[in-house]
Amino acid sequence: MKNPIVIVGAGLSGLRAASLLTAQGIECKVLEARDRIGGRVLSTSVPNKPELGKFDLGPTWFWPQYESTITRLVKELDLKTFDQYNKGAMLSERSPNAVPERYILPENADARSIRLVGGVQSLIDAVAKTIPSETVELDTRVTAIRLDNNSLIVEANTADGKRKNFSASAIILALPPRIVAHQIEFSPSLPPNLNADLLSKPTWMGGQAKVIAVYDRPFWREAGLSGFATSWVGPLQEIHDASPHTGAGALFGFFGLPARMRRTMGKDEFLKLVIDQLVMLFGPSAQQVRAILYKDWAQDTETTVEEDLDPLRDFPIYGQPPNAGIWEKKIYFAGTETNSQFGGHLEGALQSAEQAAAEIIQLKN
Repeated sequence: MKNPIVIVGAGLSGLRAASLLTAQGIECKVLEARDRIGGRVLSTSVPNKPELGKFDLGPTWFWPQYESTITRLVKELDLKTFDQYNKGAMLSERSPNAVPERYILPENADARSIRLVGGVQSLIDAVAKTIPSETVELDTRVTAIRLDNNSLIVEANTADGKRKNFSASAIILALPPRIVAHQIEFSPSLPPNLNADLLSKPTWMGGQAKVIAVYDRPFWREAGLSGFATSWVGPLQEIHDASPHTGAGALFGFFGLPARMRRTMGKDEFLKLVIDQLVMLFGPSAQQVRAILYKDWAQDTETTVEEDLDPLRDFPIYGQPPNAGIWEKKIYFAGTETNSQFGGHLEGALQSAEQAAAEIIQLKN
């Protein structure tokens, strides 16, 4: 191949595709609009308190009994894991005026969820180490892709306002499909059925927000609670123990409040409601929060478009887009939304990367 494979997006799919291609001696260039790698994977520390640990504001778990691709890769990269804490009772909050109900779940009621020591970012960093450091260009936003006389040109803007062009042998679009459709101009245009398919795929986590309350220790365990709670009342509809493997305690929750409502309320107002809800569920100790970490993916323009703000009523139908017409064997799609079986999971992101890389490797051979 005369020119490198250009991969748009340095999330898990883009980095894994680059790693697989590099291992086959195929040159790659990964272009990322953000100033960091990881995409929707975001593991962060409490500012000025790194000793409290890393906390996932994006995906958190994988399930080894169902997901062989990520399980195999975690083992290959020698990453440390631990089981999601689930010992003790769960809580159910059904009425604002009633004491939360306490339930003991049957043993093995839930599939075994696994977390990564250091957060899912440890997986991102380990995959990134398998490719040359100069492969990834951050702060490089792809704006257009042109097919001129069978030559592929990728146009991008950099953070300092410069415009750069990249020649490519093929392109892997490792972005949410709606981001591709909204933010990248194709010349010639994508076939109408392909563009419509991209727009029809909701961005996973696109309308979600995640909050993590960090404590000195997981005090709820001392009261025989697992940290798992569901609610029909508070701003958080589902809560889990987010404590690191050792040290600090943490609870994280997914918001029941729709994205548009969060936008109008303002962050300070609903974060106060979060703490009030945690106190109602877990007692006065929940007031002694060391820090609150918050990420609203609905306000992340590298992740979400306006259509993603509408709440999902059913699980989306994900999978590979249809035939690309004139773009066939020129552009390939990766990302969790392009995997039909594990769409929305890290497993889906990895499987889609493997599929895209395998098709390009086949072209080389």
